[in-house]
Amino acid sequence: MILESKIRTIKWEDNVSKVIDQTLLPYEYKYIEIKSIENMYESIKNMIVRGAPAIGIAGAHGVVLGAYECEKEYGNDIIQFKDNLIKKSIWLKTSRPTAVNLMWAIDKQIEIIKKFEGCNIQRLIEELEMNVKSLEEDDIKINKKIGENGAKLVGKSWGILTHCNAGALATVGYGTALGVIRSAYANDKTIKVYANETRPRQQGARLTTWELIEDGIDVTLLTDAMCSYFMKSGYIDMVVVGADRIALNGDTANKIGTYTLAICAKYHNIPFYIAAPKSTIDVKIKNGNEIPIEIRDENEVFKINGKLICREGTKTINPSFDVTPNELISGIILEDGIISGDYEKEIKKLFNM
Repeated sequence: MILESKIRTIKWEDNVSKVIDQTLLPYEYKYIEIKSIENMYESIKNMIVRGAPAIGIAGAHGVVLGAYECEKEYGNDIIQFKDNLIKKSIWLKTSRPTAVNLMWAIDKQIEIIKKFEGCNIQRLIEELEMNVKSLEEDDIKINKKIGENGAKLVGKSWGILTHCNAGALATVGYGTALGVIRSAYANDKTIKVYANETRPRQQGARLTTWELIEDGIDVTLLTDAMCSYFMKSGYIDMVVVGADRIALNGDTANKIGTYTLAICAKYHNIPFYIAAPKSTIDVKIKNGNEIPIEIRDENEVFKINGKLICREGTKTINPSFDVTPNELISGIILEDGIISGDYEKEIKKLFNM
């Protein structure tokens, strides 16, 4: 059974990208229009649109916006048009370094640009737009399949802990980790969800609780440091989180704090699962040591709602992600099924390597 989400995070309409501005939640639910590739770069970088699958789709949208700009600049010169659009697209990949879905989706668009034959620029733009629509539809289908696969792991009346936001707001409109929760909830209304606050940007507090309450799903907010207490006290039966990049050996990058959560789950004999689409797997990276970790602005740690929470002159370092080693992961829930054990062997099978 599927529990539909009311939320559509990103959509291509009327030749612009329309996205929910996630920096405003939970105070304001508002769509904004992104009309240039430069605006899309800033929107991804500043986390107006966020979540690995969602920024992948945003990247694909950005390529189309760049195509409109190149069409105005180069007229009917298809060679100049293609060369410069590819350069813009490669530049857009640098907006955030860790989530491989961004690179994956932009590469899908670049492939169309490179393979296009003929001189009709408008026709090429139409092909890029059609691919955007296809990627959007596929994302929802894939997420629902992940949800169905993951729901099979959930026991009656279980307590499920999640970290950050891997829901509708992190995808086009259903969710990976929260897709598992939505599908489980559709079968069993007695499950309970525990959402970690997720410092420093509070995606769990601001976004996960907001969208679960929107869908009528029971959710309890925890601060990040509470997870071991709730595990020991018997509230938590399962942990499921999303992913921004999965290495060939199964090591997984996700929002900072995920690694700590996995260690706690291992100690308390609680299964710890990753839920992600196959596009999050980067087979070119052998292990987690090769995953680039984004270091963000220190003010994200120093300030909440624009107000300083520590003494002036305090120092910090703000890594946005950490890497959970494969030995702490009970399984990876994908659209094609659930893999576990020898992750490298299983991933190679998935990609016919």
